[in-house]
Amino acid sequence: MPTIAIIGAGPGLGAASARRFGREGFSVALVSRGAQGPDALRGELAREGIEARGYTADVRDTASLERALDAAAAEPGTVEVLQYSPVPSREFLRPVLETSPADLAAATAFSVLGPAAAVHRVLPGMRELGRGTVLLVNGASAAAPNGNVAGTSVAFAGESAYGAMLHEALAPEGVHVGQLIVPGAIGGGDPLFEPDALAGRLWGIHTRPGGFRVTVGG
Repeated sequence: MPTIAIIGAGPGLGAASARRFGREGFSVALVSRGAQGPDALRGELAREGIEARGYTADVRDTASLERALDAAAAEPGTVEVLQYSPVPSREFLRPVLETSPADLAAATAFSVLGPAAAVHRVLPGMRELGRGTVLLVNGASAAAPNGNVAGTSVAFAGESAYGAMLHEALAPEGVHVGQLIVPGAIGGGDPLFEPDALAGRLWGIHTRPGGFRVTVGG
């Protein structure tokens, strides 16, 4: 059974992705900073017939993230799909003149070092399989810097560059890296940005790999 590891497995997009991929026959590794969220979601998924396990990790603590992904690969099986979609901290959403070097360092750890650590942990398994997908989910500031959210503007740009380079390097091996840009509030009332709709877009990126970047509504 293929496995998807969802980093940032909360009640919104993470839960919707778990259900979408679970219905398609995937087991689900739910990775979140707090144990309570994955445990509750795991119970809901089990009642729907979806195999899921929960793991605790802080994406800014690469050692904890690596341990969680190692456990996920050992228990459900090789991680074939990695979704990196944790919700950015409010400290990353300040105007540029109020953003300190420490804020930028934290944002970079969250959006560049975190995904890099995750990819390096699951990539050997994907390459051995000869297939795999890395799904990066970002807001609009990944594509267009916004001085009102300086932390994500800087860090998402780095994540975007990293993902694009990975895509180019890994595509010949059957491993696809895709980025979904969501230029609106997830679950804010617009049908395009509802969690189930976005999970469907992520499933499409996995099953119909193409270019690196997909923008909702674009």
